[in-house]
Amino acid sequence: MTKADLINIISEKAGITRVKAETVVNTIFDSMIEALMKDDRIEIRGFGSFVNRDYEAYQGRNPRTGEVINVKQKKLPFFKVGKELKDEINNG
Repeated sequence: MTKADLINIISEKAGITRVKAETVVNTIFDSMIEALMKDDRIEIRGFGSFVNRDYEAYQGRNPRTGEVINVKQKKLPFFKVGKELKDEINNG
């Protein structure tokens, strides 16, 4: 499913225009991005949670040249599926 597919589904199910549905989807995604940028945890009951994981700096290697490179510390968003969604997918 793409973002456009999601917008079309919301538009049809809610009986609203595609423009309004796009505004809803963009607002939700923007709010989630802002929360993750502030290092907040996002929890959607029955679906799952998003949290940033911290990774320390390390020395890596360029696979083409073999050159050692320093990789900076970073944060990456991580999604953990909720129990209800996991059960639904496996038993549904």
